[in-house]
Amino acid sequence: MKIHEYDAVIVGSGPAGAAYARTLHEEAPQLRVLMVEAGPSLSKPPGLHVKNLPDPKARAAAQLASQGPVTSLNPESPVPGPGRPGTFLLRPDELAPLAGMPAAAMSSNVGGMGAHWTCACPRPGASERISFLDDGTLDAALGEAERLLSVTSEAFADAPFSGDVRDRLKRAFHRTGAAAIQPMPLAVRKHPDGTITWSGTDVVMGPLAEPTTRGDFFELRAQTLCQRVMLDAGHVTGVELKDLTNGTVTQVHAPAVVVAADALRTPQLLFASGVRPRALGRYLNDQPQVISAVRLPADVVQSGAGEAAAGAAVHSGVSWVPYTDEEPFHGQVMQLDASPVPLAEDDPVVPGSVIGLGWFCATETVEENRVEFDDTSLDHYGMPRMTINYNLTWKDLRVIEQAKEAVTRAGKVLGTFLDDRPPFLLPAGSSLHYQGSVRMGQYDDGRSVCGPDSQVWGTEGLYVAGNGVIPTSTACNPTLTSVALAVLGARSLARSMH
Repeated sequence: MKIHEYDAVIVGSGPAGAAYARTLHEEAPQLRVLMVEAGPSLSKPPGLHVKNLPDPKARAAAQLASQGPVTSLNPESPVPGPGRPGTFLLRPDELAPLAGMPAAAMSSNVGGMGAHWTCACPRPGASERISFLDDGTLDAALGEAERLLSVTSEAFADAPFSGDVRDRLKRAFHRTGAAAIQPMPLAVRKHPDGTITWSGTDVVMGPLAEPTTRGDFFELRAQTLCQRVMLDAGHVTGVELKDLTNGTVTQVHAPAVVVAADALRTPQLLFASGVRPRALGRYLNDQPQVISAVRLPADVVQSGAGEAAAGAAVHSGVSWVPYTDEEPFHGQVMQLDASPVPLAEDDPVVPGSVIGLGWFCATETVEENRVEFDDTSLDHYGMPRMTINYNLTWKDLRVIEQAKEAVTRAGKVLGTFLDDRPPFLLPAGSSLHYQGSVRMGQYDDGRSVCGPDSQVWGTEGLYVAGNGVIPTSTACNPTLTSVALAVLGARSLARSMH
């Protein structure tokens, strides 16, 4: 068995793992860092958002390659379940509808979900924020996350109808200050010629995404599965890796390991490594998602049709209805250039005139909601098989009904619903915003997996990263927060390595 030496190993190449790599590179450039990813690389540079691939066939191929060991290794196999392109279901079988989270899904590729996400980056507000982190520290970290992700609220400032959409939303939601109706902050870059590129983890990694600038200090290995973290008397000593292209197993010695695999596979790897604190996999949180769609009024569409036809982007605009404690959900209002439901051929859609309404709800943080692991039964990667136990509380159901009412209210001020269906709830897991499974805590009291620096309690040199670290009940898209927490963790790790 071959043995290699590094200063730190990062397991997972999504936004949080990439934030660790970039921050370590900037804070301690002398460190030798290895990043491993179980899935394939989809692009050059690695981690590119698939929306930026101009060829539809190349984009479809990249999505297929991300859909796990069953589909991606056998292109003739049907996509396992009705998952979003680029993802695969945890339960791709006939029992999936009976699971506690039937739509639970993940991606396997360099960049993780950072190659497929919507790029929405709202800041957490009110009780979404982590109370035991100093406000100044958290806000500075969120600002750094916005830099790494290239977040802006101005990319679609001139989108057709977007001003009218927000004016109408203000009639339904009387908000002020940080909770006011506003453009959604997005991880995108607008170029002088007006084109848009969406931020993948290549943007977060910055110079590390270019082979010529990595030198001897950073290495990225795709199709490399981390089977376990190696430990000795509560100290990290390295990782055991399996090359999925040829089955070769190697050991890498390193005094620090960051597990940023996602909110399901991060606790899975800790479990497989014998790191099993009480809170591991527990407090699993989803964001129930209520959706609908409307069409702007005919007179508004007619007056702006020329402008829309001349300058509409792929997505004409995204507006944001922020979370509040009184209304514990947040709204993502997207102008769509194609209707989400079939329309008659003689009913053309004016770009930007069809509005998708997506409300994400905060749920109670419940210890019993959890992902469990069975080391006597293995998944397609040879890791302990996962089972999710997840139920909504009566309070959650009440919030969902409140969100449905809010979507109805928004739809009525925006225009006409596209069909007769009332706003409806998607199956649990549809949000892909799973949190809490390796949650952060202020104290080692059995209710958290890691401390405020993201280091696993009682295990020196072992850090966790990603949405699973977020300990609060949130409705906002979690990527910005998880990248901010990764920045704080990486800075703490860099200090400890000096």
